[in-house]
Amino acid sequence: MSGTAPASGGPTSSAANAARRLVESVGRVGYETLDRARGTVAFVGGLADLLRQTIGWIYRAVLAPDARLGRSNLIVQMVRVGVRSIPIIVLVQTFVGIILALQLAPTLESYGQTQRVADVVGIAMFRELGPLLSAIVLSGFAGASIAAEIGTMVEGEEIKALRAAALNPVRFLVVPRFLATVVMLTALTVIADTVGVLGGLITSVGVLNIGAREYLTFSQQAIKHQDFLTGLLKAAVFGVLISMIACREGLTVSGGAEGVGRATTNTVIKSIVALITTDVVFTSLFYAYGF
Repeated sequence: MSGTAPASGGPTSSAANAARRLVESVGRVGYETLDRARGTVAFVGGLADLLRQTIGWIYRAVLAPDARLGRSNLIVQMVRVGVRSIPIIVLVQTFVGIILALQLAPTLESYGQTQRVADVVGIAMFRELGPLLSAIVLSGFAGASIAAEIGTMVEGEEIKALRAAALNPVRFLVVPRFLATVVMLTALTVIADTVGVLGGLITSVGVLNIGAREYLTFSQQAIKHQDFLTGLLKAAVFGVLISMIACREGLTVSGGAEGVGRATTNTVIKSIVALITTDVVFTSLFYAYGF
C-alpha cells in the first residue's frame, strides 16, 4: 500500500510553522538581550574611562601649577549647578518632611508614641531621602542641562575646535562640571536634611500638637554622626554618577538637534536608574556592617 503525503497546510505543516516562529521569536529576544548587554557594558566602560581621565586631570592640576583647571569656570558651574538648585531642593524637601510626618502620625499615635515622628523623619532624611531626592532633582535640573550644553557644542564642532587648538575637552569641559556637581550636591544634601527636618517640625507643631523643643530634642537624640556621614558619602557618589553620565551623553551626541534631545532624556533616565541602584547597594552594605 502506497503512503499518502499530508496535504499542504495540514496539521503537521501548521505545527512546523508555529515551532519555527517560536524559535525565531526566542532568537530575536536573545539577540536583543545580547545587544543591550553589550551596550550596557560599553556605556559603563565609557563612564569608567571618562572618570579615569577626569581624575587624572584633577591629579595633575594639584601637582602641576601649569595644569590649572580654571577657578572662574569652576565657580560659574558651582553657581549654575548648586546655587540655582537651592529653591527647588528646599521646596521639595520641606514638603517631603511634611508628608512623612502626616503619614507616620496615625500609626505612631496608636502606640502612644506620636512624638517619635521626629526620630523617623530625621533618620529618613539624613540617611536616605536627603541625598537621594536631592540627586534626583539635580539630575533633571543640572544633569540634563550639562548634557544639552556639551551636546550642542559637539554638534557645533566646538569640541573639534578645542582639539585643533590642542586643548583637551575633558580638562576644560568635564572637570569643572564634575567638581561642581560633586561639591554642590554634597552641600545641597546638608540643606535638604535641615529643611526636611524643619518640614516635620512644621507639621508636628501645627497639626500634631508636639512642642518644638520636644521635637528638636527627639531629633537630636535619634540622629547620629554616622547617619549624617553616610548621607554625605552617598551624595558625593551620586554627584560623580550624575556628572559622568551627563558629560558622557553630551560628548557622544550625534544626529543634530534630535540627538541633543535624546541625550538629555537618556541622561535623566540613566541617572535615576544609576542613583537608585547605587543607593540599594550602599544601604545593603551599611545594613550588613551595622553603619
